[in-house]
Amino acid sequence: MSLLIVDDDDIDAIALERALRKLRLLNTVFRARDGREALELLRSGTVPSPYIILLDLNMPRMNGLEFLEVLRTDPLLTHAVVFVLTTSKSDEDLVAAYRKHVAGYVFKQHMDRDFLEVMGLIEHYWRLVELPVTKE
Repeated sequence: MSLLIVDDDDIDAIALERALRKLRLLNTVFRARDGREALELLRSGTVPSPYIILLDLNMPRMNGLEFLEVLRTDPLLTHAVVFVLTTSKSDEDLVAAYRKHVAGYVFKQHMDRDFLEVMGLIEHYWRLVELPVTKE
């Protein structure tokens, strides 16, 4: 299982990778700084299937909600499992993300105090849930 972090904030991305190492997870981690870069990585096959996406909403060029819109209309990518990790507490963003079938919506502020628990949740998810391997 691969992990794609889509976040323009270097500090947050480094913290995610550090938490994965603390949990001794050996999954391959990829990083994109916005939705456009993430789509390029996914469409080119750089990120092998199956994968989980950790998505920030507030990014330049293509934000997280715009990325989800494209992802869910692309027949090769629509199966992607996405967890939103964001600072946005907007009810509109939360509802919009779940309308695009995200697996979870986590506030980054909660991650400050429970960071390893959030990453542990994601780790348990990918160990327990069977995801399809697609030929792209």
